[in-house]
Amino acid sequence: MSKKKDNKPAVRSAEEAVKCDLGTPAKKTTIGGQALIEGVMMVGPSRTCIAVRKGDGTIHVEEVKQSEKVTHFENIPFIRGCIRFYKMLVTGTGALMRSADISEEGKPADEKEETKPSGLDNFLNRHKNIVVTLAAILGILLSVGLFILLPRLVVDIVSKFIPENIVQQTWMTVILNIVEGILRLLFFLIYLINASRLKDIKRVWQYHGAEHKTIACYEAGEDLTVANVLKYPRFHPRCGTAFMFIVLAISILIYTVISVFTGAQPMWVNLLIRVVVVPFICGISYEVLRFVGRHDKNGFCRLLSKPGLWLQKFTTNEPDAAIVEVAIASLQAVIPENKEDDVW
Repeated sequence: MSKKKDNKPAVRSAEEAVKCDLGTPAKKTTIGGQALIEGVMMVGPSRTCIAVRKGDGTIHVEEVKQSEKVTHFENIPFIRGCIRFYKMLVTGTGALMRSADISEEGKPADEKEETKPSGLDNFLNRHKNIVVTLAAILGILLSVGLFILLPRLVVDIVSKFIPENIVQQTWMTVILNIVEGILRLLFFLIYLINASRLKDIKRVWQYHGAEHKTIACYEAGEDLTVANVLKYPRFHPRCGTAFMFIVLAISILIYTVISVFTGAQPMWVNLLIRVVVVPFICGISYEVLRFVGRHDKNGFCRLLSKPGLWLQKFTTNEPDAAIVEVAIASLQAVIPENKEDDVW
């Protein structure tokens, strides 16, 4: 009597994921993505598309129209990072809102929540672009407040209990900034851990994992099938989670250097400095992420990518076949005709 075979594909290690089984040279792609409500957005070199699982089980794919105008500043190192991050945030916020609407389409009548549109709903529908922009800006402000300003506020309050002659010392300035940085990383970690426990977020994290797996499969040169995609790890070195960690880590160095030169300042000055320097930190972090991604075979660069990969344990979950199908549909919609157009 023969034993029943286990058809579940084995998940590869990160090292195996960059190898190609079919003989096609492995490559790093510029295509990136974002998890949505029951869907995935993929951003290619010439198109941005979303794929969303509708309430009736079908997959809806549509292109996200974006401005083709590229400013001169978007190509300047240390400046382009902030601009691209903001544009991506606006695009992602709009795609997230759109996916929520699409996912409700086709649902049975008894599963839909029938509500009469209010005056506010009608206004929001008429001014979606304004709403998306305001939502993106609000997201930035909340992130800066929680992960940049709050840690400094805690440190400034604690420093009130330290004798002024000690606070004025350079070594104490360095220590306080290191403590601030540790608090910043701790707050970020607590946020990720608590968010990952929410039922709806767990579902989104599955789509995030599917996005990473699909891109890894594409980079390895394998056919984009569910079986192939499921073999790859859900962690990817060029992820937004890794970018956030780099931002927080670099902020420790930048704020420490600035504090050494400026010395002890009133609380409001310290908070203002942190807000003003945020774009500069984002610009540096973007260039670091590009450098690490381009030199991922270098031992030091691999070491730099490990914290970001570890944090993805809290921002990704293993997807099922149905979720992978959505990620594949999204990626296939943005693959350029010339395969060299999306090389990292």
